[in-house]
Amino acid sequence: MRATIAVLLLLMFWGGIGMARGDGVSPEVVPDVDVERYMGRWYAVAHIPTTFERRCVSGITADYTLLESGRIEVVNSCCKEDGTVQRVRGRAWVPDTEEPAKLLVSFVRFLGWWLFPGDYWILALGEDYEFAVVGHPQRTYGWILSRTPTLAPEALDRIIEILEAQGYAYDAFVPIPPSGCGEP
Repeated sequence: MRATIAVLLLLMFWGGIGMARGDGVSPEVVPDVDVERYMGRWYAVAHIPTTFERRCVSGITADYTLLESGRIEVVNSCCKEDGTVQRVRGRAWVPDTEEPAKLLVSFVRFLGWWLFPGDYWILALGEDYEFAVVGHPQRTYGWILSRTPTLAPEALDRIIEILEAQGYAYDAFVPIPPSGCGEP
């Protein structure tokens, strides 16, 4: 058990120093988020892969459900190379209501506590919540999300501009093919 926790801490530390922008400036988040509109299914169309996603070959989705407690249930799914679906369940919350676009997300639960939360910052939202750009203060990971499995070219062009203005290199994002193993 101690070894597992030590490995998790080490991975989080290494992940946190990986792609930080040299000037130390964090990306800006959207000024407001309507949490209820954000709920539902999102399709990841491109990402800087996290540890969970490294075995994913297609069909990465995230399903968000607002709980009575005000926290958010997160279920991430993807298709693995062998055609099976991989799922992980977690919790998200807003630690500071003055900054609703800066969430914390944890996928490690121990004795009822959600441990080792990671930053989940909403950097951009489509006017109708048709797309979202999510990142990390040090740019160690990021996602381009859509309500549909693909994005219109003009939306992707706008997102690329946003990412580059936020200090991300768009070429660090790996495109994600739609699901190859049925609906995850």
